[in-house]
Amino acid sequence: MNRKWSDDLKYLFSPRNFLPINLGVLMVSAGVYFFRAPNGFSTGGVSGFSILLARVISTAFPGSPITMGTLTAVLNVVLLIVGFIFLGRACGISTAYCTLAFSLELWLLERFLPISMLSAGGATLTDQPLLELLYDILLSGIGSSILFQYNATSGGTDIVAMIIKKYTSIEIGRALLFTDALIALSSLFVFGARTGLFSLMGLLMKAFLVDGVVESMNLCKCFMVITSHPAEIEAFITQQLHHTATEIDGKGVYSGSDRKVILTICRPTEAFRLKQRVKEQDPDAFIIITNSSEIIGRGFRSA
Repeated sequence: MNRKWSDDLKYLFSPRNFLPINLGVLMVSAGVYFFRAPNGFSTGGVSGFSILLARVISTAFPGSPITMGTLTAVLNVVLLIVGFIFLGRACGISTAYCTLAFSLELWLLERFLPISMLSAGGATLTDQPLLELLYDILLSGIGSSILFQYNATSGGTDIVAMIIKKYTSIEIGRALLFTDALIALSSLFVFGARTGLFSLMGLLMKAFLVDGVVESMNLCKCFMVITSHPAEIEAFITQQLHHTATEIDGKGVYSGSDRKVILTICRPTEAFRLKQRVKEQDPDAFIIITNSSEIIGRGFRSA
């Protein structure tokens, strides 16, 4: 086996990546199967298109064995090939795995856990479409965000969104909005005005949710510390937090005394420790803390 293929497989199946990726797929599958498909919500994506197409087929050919899960699997294979071409092998391998897992989970749920069994014969779990839309958006939106964070998708139009993000400056949530809008609009004609409007609302909610979750996952704290005791603070940053820092010479305009300005970046979980240590070493230090979700460099993320 080529070494690069081996490295890509190790990335996917390492415990650090494999567990979150499978959690993301499971959340997307649960949102689609339990809440989106029974209500006919078509908030975009291959699953949304498959829901529309499955309804058209079942109406035209009653008793047809073609299900939403089957259509999802077939369409995902086509877009998966596109993903390998435009996104590269690393993302392609992860997406291939997620696509197969997503399609398999939908198939298993259809076979062994039908909605009618859970809802006492009803077509949906509850009679509250808004409630079910919210759960659909939360599960599938957060699940997709987790997958994006690990350079993977559940297939379908997520692949198209990743391609748009790669070659443009459009955020992933906006890219999803663009690629899924037409599918959501189509639900107006297939399922009626009520379901169509729910689908459009869900599409907008998902776009903003994905951007918000992805941004929170990438969130870092930017510290600017103005101090007269830089050595102790810098030692804590390098030895305890295992980050680096930049030291700049400064001078107090009012006092005229020399100061050092320390610039560093850390994770949110490390920010409290750093703030406490700065105050311990120099109670008179001036600290400026800002949030950033775009930190590009060694130890954080590549461009």
